[in-house]
Amino acid sequence: MVSTEDQKQKGGARAAQNASVKTSMEFEDNGSMANYAQLIDSYSSFRTAEEGDLLKGTVLKVTRTDVIVDVGFKSEGVIKLAEFLDSKGDVTVKPGDQIDVILEHAEGLEGTVRLSHERAKRMRVWDDIEKAYNEQTILKGVVLERVKGGLSVDIGVKAFLPGSQIDVKPVKNLDSLRGQSIQCKVIKMNKKRGNIVLSRKIVLEEENRRRREHTLENLQEGSTVNGTIKNITEYGVFVDLGGIDGLLHISDISWGRPPSTHEAFHVGQEITLKVLKFDREKGRVSLGLKQMFPDPWVEFSKQYPAGSRVKGKVVNLTDYGAFVEVAEGVEGLIHVSEMSWSKRVKHPSKILNVGDEVEVAVLDIHIGDRKLSLGLKQTEPDPWQTLTERYPLGSIIEGRVRNLTDFGAFVEIEEGIDGLVHVSDLSWTKRVKHPSEILKKGDVVRAVILNIDVDNRRLSLGVKQAQTEPFQEFAEKHHVGEVIHGPVVRTSAFGAFVDLGNGLEGLCHFSEFEDKEKSDAKSGTNAEVGKEYDFKIIKMSPEDRRISLSQRGAMEDSQRKALAAYQSETAGASRTRIEELVTQFNAPRKSDKDSTES
Repeated sequence: MVSTEDQKQKGGARAAQNASVKTSMEFEDNGSMANYAQLIDSYSSFRTAEEGDLLKGTVLKVTRTDVIVDVGFKSEGVIKLAEFLDSKGDVTVKPGDQIDVILEHAEGLEGTVRLSHERAKRMRVWDDIEKAYNEQTILKGVVLERVKGGLSVDIGVKAFLPGSQIDVKPVKNLDSLRGQSIQCKVIKMNKKRGNIVLSRKIVLEEENRRRREHTLENLQEGSTVNGTIKNITEYGVFVDLGGIDGLLHISDISWGRPPSTHEAFHVGQEITLKVLKFDREKGRVSLGLKQMFPDPWVEFSKQYPAGSRVKGKVVNLTDYGAFVEVAEGVEGLIHVSEMSWSKRVKHPSKILNVGDEVEVAVLDIHIGDRKLSLGLKQTEPDPWQTLTERYPLGSIIEGRVRNLTDFGAFVEIEEGIDGLVHVSDLSWTKRVKHPSEILKKGDVVRAVILNIDVDNRRLSLGVKQAQTEPFQEFAEKHHVGEVIHGPVVRTSAFGAFVDLGNGLEGLCHFSEFEDKEKSDAKSGTNAEVGKEYDFKIIKMSPEDRRISLSQRGAMEDSQRKALAAYQSETAGASRTRIEELVTQFNAPRKSDKDSTES
């Protein structure tokens, strides 16, 4: 198949050839030049063409089987009549019509010239399709049938419309589009293989975008708009405002309890609404129906400010509280935490029922958010206000462990009032990482009231403060330099821990052992766990509650005592011997006695 561009190139070559002939003729006399010109004109009418060239022709005659066409050759071209019959069998051309043809076969300039109008039409269609593809213009087509993955569409030639490109949203029934005229764009084509892929979705998106831009230009917050309901959900209604959708949320349907959206509205319904919020960048529109009517919240807030009391009717119960209608179109929430000062309310149905008439206190009101916080317990005395009178600081109470957390244990001292025992207040001696190491849920414990914060309703308790501090007791009974006896309970890389009783432990550094050169390489000491030793108290730190011990010091004291005892014993023996010698020396001798007698 030869393109139009190729034909132009061939025409240019023929023009150059004709120009060459004309130049050669300039060298002949002027009288013969006219004859040559006529000869060239006559020759040009029998121009050369190749098979596949696109030509323009004139219909000369229509026969029973063929259509005779003049394409400038010496011989007329022939086209099968079937190419000019419509769906009813009528002939669509007549003599004199200008048509496009393709040269299919030519046996010399004087031989048979076989042409094709259908192929020329297809070539023209492909050129138009290619132009539309390059310029991204819209084409019209007719849906022929449903095929695998989409639809077959006639745009002059068959093209494929994928299912994902049919509409801006999925189409459930593709057969419903059969025979419909649609607009689409070419998104992919391969002329050589004859493949064309279309998109109707792009055209629809562009149309929606134009409608959307027009709507956005005229849309303003606070304005009244008309729209058509296109979708209904449980949480609201989507309304088409003209290329852009707005949401009528269920909370903006009525000042009172909103009705069922499926019962109150239907798809296709025309509705007038007010624009509440409009995000121009994101194209999001919030609509309101109740805003078309007077606001009952404004009047209620004037009549019942925060702190006042009002009577209402319980209209709904949830896991987190009870809704009470205090005026027509105005409902407030009593949270479960606001139902009782002392009782731990797991569900509002334990206290209230739908239909109950109750008196409540107005805690807080937000007209803009349409939120009203109510309180039931605020109509009764607050036990926290008298807590300091009933539980003075430093007093000891008994309570049941209600809950354990990573940072401590909550102890109930009376119904509805819990105190927190922090992990640091569970034991004087142990490093408690989690309260479950000492307590479990349901245990009854003794604790000291450490702090009461009435405003924030916080109560701090201490379990260890209800017990005698082991370090203080130890310090009262022992002193630095004293030698004590105890077992090694565990070892570490820097020393051994010694059980001093009453949950108290002392540390003997590895350097304070008698024979540190023979110490265990793994533990850093030669001490055996479970074995008892003598230790000397070398330091007591009240701030850190640490007691430092020395086994070597105890051994040295023991040796000094032994040496002192030995020296004392030796010195005593020496004095005795001297006294004996002195006694013997001072005793009268026999010769002296005799001499005295004589």
